[in-house]
Amino acid sequence: MDDGIHRIKLHRFRNDKLSEQEDIVAVEEPLEIQVKVANENQPKSISVTMRTPGDDEELALGFLFTEGLISSYSAIKAVKYIGENIIRIIINEGVSLDIQTTERNFYTTSSCGVCGKASIEAIHTKSNFDCDSNHEIENEVLFSLKEKLAKQQSLFTQTGGIHAAAQFSYEGELLSLREDVGRHNALDKLIGNTFKKQSLPLGNAILMLSGRASFELVQKATMAGIRHIVSVGAPSSLAVQLARENGQSLIGFLKDKSYNVYS
Repeated sequence: MDDGIHRIKLHRFRNDKLSEQEDIVAVEEPLEIQVKVANENQPKSISVTMRTPGDDEELALGFLFTEGLISSYSAIKAVKYIGENIIRIIINEGVSLDIQTTERNFYTTSSCGVCGKASIEAIHTKSNFDCDSNHEIENEVLFSLKEKLAKQQSLFTQTGGIHAAAQFSYEGELLSLREDVGRHNALDKLIGNTFKKQSLPLGNAILMLSGRASFELVQKATMAGIRHIVSVGAPSSLAVQLARENGQSLIGFLKDKSYNVYS
């Protein structure tokens, strides 16, 4: 079995006949994210997320960063796997973790997120980066993104059930791509990869989302300093509100020759 796919038997009805066939589905398994300060005895579980296995370290680091628990990779002492579906982030001594203020009964699903004006104000407080978009993306570049993303979505091509988050340059070059059954996980993996490389903020890049643009995705993009967000689907009302307050460029319903500008 590939990490991200699972082969199953199913019955397919076609042309008035039912036949047994083999198919491929995306793997969805829980990942518990734990945090432990180096000089303390007990780790703390802060999230259980349903994810597609692969890039788990990036997912955990991206989650901790976008939730505002850590702001620098220098805070990380080690990353350890504790069993198949548990990952533990060891934090250096002396690093302060304000877990209580960010704790939201952390069982994370693809529709998770916080809502309301208070949440937007909290994001402004947490983010260290200016997200005001001051660069106009050429239409030719925008219209090329969807096809480029589709060509690189290997898990989606096989299963039809995977989200993607991709980083493109202003010239339309694909720089990084991550896939997951949860759209928020795909983005955390993408941001976690950059965080690990200590290459944040992602101000000079375009974030491309394979689905809709929810508030939580704009929030995570804000934490990473992303100025341009482009999605294949629709944004939510709070996503639009947050992007406008940040000065971010938010584009939705990207097609071959059209798109909507929400911010």
